[in-house]
Amino acid sequence: MTVYPGDPAVSSEEALTLSRDGVAVTSWHLGSHAGTHVDAPAHTVAGGRTMAEVALDELVGDAVVLRAPGLRAGQRYGLAELEAAGPLPADVPPIVIIDTGWAAHFAGDAAVRHPFLNPDAARELRARGMRVLAVDTLSPDPTEPATETFPVHEVVLGADGLIVENVCGLEGLPARLRVGFFPLRIDGDGAPVRAVAFLP
Repeated sequence: MTVYPGDPAVSSEEALTLSRDGVAVTSWHLGSHAGTHVDAPAHTVAGGRTMAEVALDELVGDAVVLRAPGLRAGQRYGLAELEAAGPLPADVPPIVIIDTGWAAHFAGDAAVRHPFLNPDAARELRARGMRVLAVDTLSPDPTEPATETFPVHEVVLGADGLIVENVCGLEGLPARLRVGFFPLRIDGDGAPVRAVAFLP
């Protein structure tokens, strides 16, 4: 599982076993932002909603996949790169998924030097109808070099929206589809999700 630098590592071990205890139970240790996960507003907004206050239907619905291939490590990208395959519609669905192809780097050191979104592009997507931003990188903001500001998080979470990070398996998906991000309903700043594409 991908882990943001400085976040808790992911580990699992047998807590109970069938042979010894009659049941199998695994002990998990992970941060709320490990692997594919959703950021609740409480992640960066004081007093923001937690995952316990996020309705499941906010994370299930119509989506558009915007492809921005060929980006360089650490490159900031914006509307020009997102419109490389054609102009964005005046209205976008509530869920916008950005496919940079960077999920291919999740297993290596290059994962942290991912491309990142221009906050002005995030504002424009919000203005066109986006409520959930999903990215195939550790963050829509830069991860390395480390920063203390998260401008895209401020745009999206600051407007009570949601961010899904570390999305993978976007290859071959149609540009328009229905998706679902199914999180644990915990009273926290984020939660792991199972990401599902509903295909014909």
